[in-house]
Amino acid sequence: MKKAVYPGSFDPMTYGHLDVIKRAAEMFDSLTVAVLNNKTKHPLFSVDERVKILEEACRDLGNVKIDSFSGLLIDYCRSQDVRIVIRGLRAITDFEYELQVAQTNRILSHDGVDTLFLTTSLEYAYLSSSSVKEIASFGGDISQCVPDFVADMICAKYKGEE
Repeated sequence: MKKAVYPGSFDPMTYGHLDVIKRAAEMFDSLTVAVLNNKTKHPLFSVDERVKILEEACRDLGNVKIDSFSGLLIDYCRSQDVRIVIRGLRAITDFEYELQVAQTNRILSHDGVDTLFLTTSLEYAYLSSSSVKEIASFGGDISQCVPDFVADMICAKYKGEE
């Protein structure tokens, strides 16, 4: 069985993330979308909220599982018996950072965790979770960036209606 993991913060999940998830799900028998619990960041959504968002967004993708993890990605991959990591690339600046991380993971893993880069579809190349949060924080329209239910959740957060 060909398995892969698509790790990330997904705070919030965007249409760009969903595009990568759908395309990776077509390539692998099993895809785990793994939400990173990064204790050094202050996310808009909790890990549990991000997991639930992704579960809702991916409910029609039968071979996609949503999970969360803390610590090193290579340790998570080892625990899940996964040797392929999926990463999305929007621009050359993403590549420089992602290449360094991929090479580090490959060396540290000892058992050959490889990274597969998927370039973001052009229609989503401008999207980032950070820009979505910034637009929403000023009351801007994020309907073309995230699914409606996610937009509602983001707006509620900024209005203090959590």
